[in-house]
Amino acid sequence: MTDRKDELAANLARVEERIAAACAAAGRDRDEVTLIVVTKTWPASDVRILSGLGVRHVAENRDQDAAPKAAACADLPLVWHFVGQLQTNKVRSVVGYADVVQSVDRARLVSALSKEAVRAGREVGCLIQVAFDAGVDGRGERGGVAPSGVAELADLVAGAEGLRLDGLMTVAPLTGEYAGRQQAAFERLMDLSTDLRRTHPAANMVSAGMSADLEQAVAAGATHVRVGSAVLGVRPRLG
Repeated sequence: MTDRKDELAANLARVEERIAAACAAAGRDRDEVTLIVVTKTWPASDVRILSGLGVRHVAENRDQDAAPKAAACADLPLVWHFVGQLQTNKVRSVVGYADVVQSVDRARLVSALSKEAVRAGREVGCLIQVAFDAGVDGRGERGGVAPSGVAELADLVAGAEGLRLDGLMTVAPLTGEYAGRQQAAFERLMDLSTDLRRTHPAANMVSAGMSADLEQAVAAGATHVRVGSAVLGVRPRLG
């Protein structure tokens, strides 16, 4: 366990250096960017180590992994983010532990989240996931709503009981006009954020960037970066 703690501490320090350097290059204060460590496929013991190292925000993308892990770490001062595509049949479970759902991308999901948040007596933060590779159906390959659908969905979230509209999220697309152009995609997300804040001033969270492209996200203005492998290492995918 000591070896793992040393490994995670060293990895965290390297990621911290990258974020600090990116902030300096962009003329931003370091405290403008929050690190979210994506702990998918890694055990609760790693989450516990990370908490001891000062990590306060963790993310998961599969409920079957996240629910038992969150329960095992319920005593820790953590903010849990759900970042994966979310099916409505998993909403009740996710609302039980997630403080923020970053992957809100359709009206039916908003309704389900609202219903379960009210039932659980919780307020759940929501980010609208924006898909820059959205097809004719208005959805992205990895979830998300087309930019043209953001305003309507944001209004739905803002008016839903038990939900709080926190801002926007995106995943750099693999296809379409922004493929291979992460910073351009993140800058477009910031433009959408500016538009959103005209009608919803408190929705100022912008979640973008992962291990490979956090610098581009910080340069564009992201407030949160989601880093997994750069902190935890590379592990074979499960299931």
